[in-house]
Amino acid sequence: MNKHVITVATIAAVAIGFLISLQFQAQREVDSAEKIQQQRVEQTDTVMKTLQDENNSLQEEYNRISAELERYRNQNSENPYLRARLDQLKIADGTIAVTGPGVKMIVKDSGPDTDAVIPLSTDELREIVNVLRLAGAEAISINGQRIVASTSIVISGTATILVNSVPISRIGGTTYEILAIGKQDDLLDYLTNMIAIDLKQFGRKVEITRETVTIPSFKGSYTFEYASEVKKG
Repeated sequence: MNKHVITVATIAAVAIGFLISLQFQAQREVDSAEKIQQQRVEQTDTVMKTLQDENNSLQEEYNRISAELERYRNQNSENPYLRARLDQLKIADGTIAVTGPGVKMIVKDSGPDTDAVIPLSTDELREIVNVLRLAGAEAISINGQRIVASTSIVISGTATILVNSVPISRIGGTTYEILAIGKQDDLLDYLTNMIAIDLKQFGRKVEITRETVTIPSFKGSYTFEYASEVKKG
């Protein structure tokens, strides 16, 4: 009888010790997960602040370029310097096609080779554009649409994504082709570490390759109803 009691007590003690050990382990894992989550939130806040500053800077640069471009157009000069400067401004303004070293990113949000549960969103597309700009991209396009300062990326209805007011998605899933020109190492690093990881977590298939890419010109128009150039003097 005594041996039986001792055996039961021993088993109970071992079980309690095991449960306590599991509790400590679970608490450590929770603490670790909370720490990782906090670090991720802090990193995201830092990135978002940087992207916001970059967007503000890009808007200021766009306003300056637009004013300078219009001034050169109005001069209608054959001056070689002005012509070269005009070409540079057209590249920055997105009004001419460009080619150069860069990256091609393919994102599939449906199909037999993906485990995607939700389609790519406009917020995710805007984040891709912002990260590419942060990486120093000189030109960007999404499914043939040139990204410029005035580009809008919005959803129409329940499933159609519009870029520059042009539909680029379709019901049933879309393959997105994002092209960017710039320093290939930087573009690849930023996309891989800041975009691809998150996209893959939702089952999307992502491929990023170094390529010489050609990016089309912006097919829309710039219309300023209220803004005008500030006259000097």
